[in-house]
Amino acid sequence: MVSSNNPRLNEQQLDMIRLFKDPMPEEDFIQMRRLAVQLLSKRLNAVMDSWETDNNFSEETYEKWSKEHIRSSYKCSE
Repeated sequence: MVSSNNPRLNEQQLDMIRLFKDPMPEEDFIQMRRLAVQLLSKRLNAVMDSWETDNNFSEETYEKWSKEHIRSSYKCSE
């Protein structure tokens, strides 16, 4: 049993553990994992779209960056 005063897990995480406390068929687990990845991917895409809009980045920006040579200068320590 998971303690509800566990500082490492938030309430949503605890609810998920309670919901899936009993083993499920492997096929169902794989499907749940795929759904979780799809959801996280969707959220990441939304964050990136917002970041690109806020910073006025476009496909041309990425194309330009792909052709640039960006390195920090090498510093020799003696």
